[in-house]
Amino acid sequence: MRKVCLSVAGIFLMLFASFAQSPSKDTASYKKKKLTFEEANLVSSYYKQDGNNSAVTGGIGTENLTDFSNSIDVKFSRWDKKDRKHSYDLEVGVDHYTSASSDKINPQTISSASHADTRIYPSLGWTMENSKKGSTIGAGLSFSTEFDYQSIGANISFSQKTRNRNGEFTAKGQVYLDHLKYILPIELRQGGGGGNDDDENNYATKSRNSYSGSLSYSQIINQRFQVMLISELIYQQGYLGLPFHRVYFTDNSVHVENLPDTRMKIPIGVRASYFLGDKVILRGFYRYYHDDWGLNAHTISIETPIKINPFISVAPFYRYYTQTAVDFFSPYRFHKSADEFYTSNYDLSKFNSQFFGAGFRITPEKGVFGIQKLNMLELRYGHYTRTTGMNSDIISLNLKLK
Repeated sequence: MRKVCLSVAGIFLMLFASFAQSPSKDTASYKKKKLTFEEANLVSSYYKQDGNNSAVTGGIGTENLTDFSNSIDVKFSRWDKKDRKHSYDLEVGVDHYTSASSDKINPQTISSASHADTRIYPSLGWTMENSKKGSTIGAGLSFSTEFDYQSIGANISFSQKTRNRNGEFTAKGQVYLDHLKYILPIELRQGGGGGNDDDENNYATKSRNSYSGSLSYSQIINQRFQVMLISELIYQQGYLGLPFHRVYFTDNSVHVENLPDTRMKIPIGVRASYFLGDKVILRGFYRYYHDDWGLNAHTISIETPIKINPFISVAPFYRYYTQTAVDFFSPYRFHKSADEFYTSNYDLSKFNSQFFGAGFRITPEKGVFGIQKLNMLELRYGHYTRTTGMNSDIISLNLKLK
């Protein structure tokens, strides 16, 4: 894993060296002919969580997990003969996690393949902006792969500004086609647990498809106040559970999580920003969520970037979330044989959660560490706590080359 992380950092440094030495071209005629580098972002984060409601062991047991993530995002642009701006966004991400609960899929091994995994997820996006008409169209492709899960995604989008350019309407459609290996708990496999947990050829596969459409409208109310309304419709179809999530019934028998094969989700939200002078911004967000599994949720968050001087800012944030349980959730050994659907996954239970922390950003006039083109460094830390007892911490670093 160290080699993978160093490779991502190496790519970023090579890009930095390449673009830092390239001469700038500012004429309009050059922009129309050549693909121009705009910026690159390197983001690294470390996440750690713990709790005692693992779905792998039926709603009890450790939820200890760590995740180390690295991604590099590179943006290019060019102008065509009709004075339209084409932007290209290439991102490659690598996550590596270790999970004590996943290792319980087969507790007979010292350390099974499920104990740790690496996820690789490249994506490519394109947009074309017509500033004369105030319109933008876009499309993108993505791919994600790990030991037991593969996903292919695609999206299209369209945006149109109002005549006075103070408002903008955006429509977006997305589709994800996923395949996962059907990895059962060891005691539920044919033959009473035979087979090699590391032999991926032994596993059947299941599929799930997700389709979503979203509409949003943003409006500049005045020089200080901006607001955005967001609505979305998401439909999922296929195998929507995970085969290694155990469920224990009242008679102490063990089963595999069984969920409906369709799910409809409807989130609606509003986002607002208010500028308190030149140094303080208030950013608020509220979202209501409903789905046909019986889950209803509310999210409210606030972030307050504060500019200490022209080059340094801090941004404390807070988010509160509450949800009801899905209709077919019950804790360990509470499900009955008459239940058609059943899960003991506490992500689908009733709970409240809080997430709070702060970000620190510097944009030195002479560049970060005196490197002119390395123009931004941001550190963020957040602590998450849930009423079920789970808690986590995340710290991230973002470097921008422009």
